[in-house]
Amino acid sequence: MKNTETTHLGSLKEASQESYKLTAALVLFFSVFIFSTTLAQSTVEDRIRQVENGLTENIQTGDSAPFNLLERMKYFKVHGLSIAVIKDYKVDFAKGYGFADTEKKIRVSDKTLFQAASISKSLNSLAILKLFKDRNLDLYADINTYLKSWKFPYDSISKGKKINMANLLSHTAGLNVHGFGGYEAGKPLPSVIQILNGQSPANSDAVHSLFVPGTRQEYSGGGTTISQLILTDITGQRYENYLMEQVLKPLGMLSSTFAQPPLGIRQELLSAGYDGDGKEVKGKYHIYPEQAAAGLWTNPRDLAKYIIETQLAYQGKSAKVLDEQHTKLRLSPYMNKNGAALGVFVEDYDGIKYFGHGAGNAGFTGGYYGSFEGGNGLVVMVNSDNGEIVQELINSISTVYNFKGLSKTKKVTLADVPDADLDRYLGNYQLTPELVLAVSREGKKVFVQATGQPKIEAFAESGNKFFFKTIQASMEFVKDQNGLIKEMIFIQGRTIHAKKL
Repeated sequence: MKNTETTHLGSLKEASQESYKLTAALVLFFSVFIFSTTLAQSTVEDRIRQVENGLTENIQTGDSAPFNLLERMKYFKVHGLSIAVIKDYKVDFAKGYGFADTEKKIRVSDKTLFQAASISKSLNSLAILKLFKDRNLDLYADINTYLKSWKFPYDSISKGKKINMANLLSHTAGLNVHGFGGYEAGKPLPSVIQILNGQSPANSDAVHSLFVPGTRQEYSGGGTTISQLILTDITGQRYENYLMEQVLKPLGMLSSTFAQPPLGIRQELLSAGYDGDGKEVKGKYHIYPEQAAAGLWTNPRDLAKYIIETQLAYQGKSAKVLDEQHTKLRLSPYMNKNGAALGVFVEDYDGIKYFGHGAGNAGFTGGYYGSFEGGNGLVVMVNSDNGEIVQELINSISTVYNFKGLSKTKKVTLADVPDADLDRYLGNYQLTPELVLAVSREGKKVFVQATGQPKIEAFAESGNKFFFKTIQASMEFVKDQNGLIKEMIFIQGRTIHAKKL
């Protein structure tokens, strides 16, 4: 406020402002103190009950009450899931729900192993950084310096710029192959080199350049698989053996394994995977020779040990795998303030920072978060392709435990878009060279479907802007000077101007 008062009135005003600041600070202190005391005084059973009855959608479009976990599992046709919550650098609780195997009537416990899918990349980055540290290797050297059994086929697209290991771990190498479908149990498995070359029996494309390395972020499980080959080329060891001895055992993750298939694990401990309709994946689960990108079998209690160790190492209080320096390097976004670091994604909510990663294999979804400060975190693992319940659980956990920033729930009033406008939006939009987004409608409902992905509903926030309940994304339709739709602006982490085809 502009000060137009006299000197002595100004002094009184400053004194009044200081008094107000002190009062506000005391109010804030006592509010936080009361909340913290309430959380501390509540029992674990109280907190579990609150989490189980506090699920909320990301977008609430009416006066909807929180959901019950078991009811929501039934709604989403989710057979089983498992969660762990970390508070003050300790597991506050870990608990399983539903069935790990409906056919065999095996219930989920906190010991049940799920496919961690892309969470594997976080543990892989630990292994890679430890290997490079122990052997004094250069994280920023050309990857072909360390590849022995295969060389990356540079072409004109990379414009002479070389890919380094940090690029591979941060998805900035400019490579294709977003993810992998896995292989039906009992079917022939490709070698890592066959996967990278796209040769039979591999079921994914050959890994090659899409753009100049280091210029932007583009998620690539293909790049992570190159890091897997580098590790085995350097060490001469099987990937799962190195990860067990150098990463999992030191972390105390003794129930976990990167073995594919998971030999040596009692079958009753392995969850089956299920599609979005609740139908079992053929053969119970797929096999992933792309171990670094998708091969970890674990449970939330074991993953919590990795999260807690990362938090302690970040503060220089532990070094079971990596020291403080290399942990801070691993948690530093490679290009932007938020985004991909080395094997993790970093999110900053007004100074409250988290590292984490999502998960999605055939029949499995999930994710984890760990705070940079304070020793808080959570893990959710689900034996279903339907991952909508993951964020709803995160919303509940973060509300009960006051994990600021992690709840995505907000209330929105829907717009009524004329049918004529809806019809103009229908069609196909080029998101990336490999990804097309198809927009369709059923009555007043609008749906989008990306290449190779399920159809999801979009909701109108305004006449030309839509949001999604199941993913953190939005799309806006842009007209040309003649009133025709020329492009869609799609925002999900980054902004894409998708031309209408």
